[in-house]
Amino acid sequence: MSIGLFDILGPVTVGPSSSHTAGAVRIGLVCRKLLGEDVRQAKVTFYGSFADTYRGHGTDKAVIGGLLGFNTDNEKIRESLGLAEFRGLTFEITTGEEPRFHPNTVVIEAASKHKKISLRGESVGGGAIRIVEINGMEVEATFAEDTLILFHRDSPGVLAGIAGILSAKGYN
Repeated sequence: MSIGLFDILGPVTVGPSSSHTAGAVRIGLVCRKLLGEDVRQAKVTFYGSFADTYRGHGTDKAVIGGLLGFNTDNEKIRESLGLAEFRGLTFEITTGEEPRFHPNTVVIEAASKHKKISLRGESVGGGAIRIVEINGMEVEATFAEDTLILFHRDSPGVLAGIAGILSAKGYN
């Protein structure tokens, strides 16, 4: 694994903390991308340090900004709570306690017009994230690069079929 300059300095972000803002934006953005549509409703539950400091650090604004499709350097993140209403996104912010979770954990339950998703993400520092649960299934994905997530019935031939489709399209 190589480490670049921006891994040390952290991402460009409008908030005070790479963990509490940049990471939170990225978790919200992953949720939006997994839905593949505009988010219409969201319940956001913060745990650990996120729960203690989300208002002061703007973590609530950051997650909602990500759900709206903003990147970490978008200055509209500061106004995302108001912009959400304008864009038709209703949301609820809550806190929870779960000592087994990473200190910077958020659970997002989101719905678009046609789909629903639940995910648990962790902001692990420097704007890096780790998604550890999607729709109740344990995963471990950073989404730092293109990531393929497949939910399928566990039966013989399913993975071979998927591999065949990818191969036919020229992917290795």
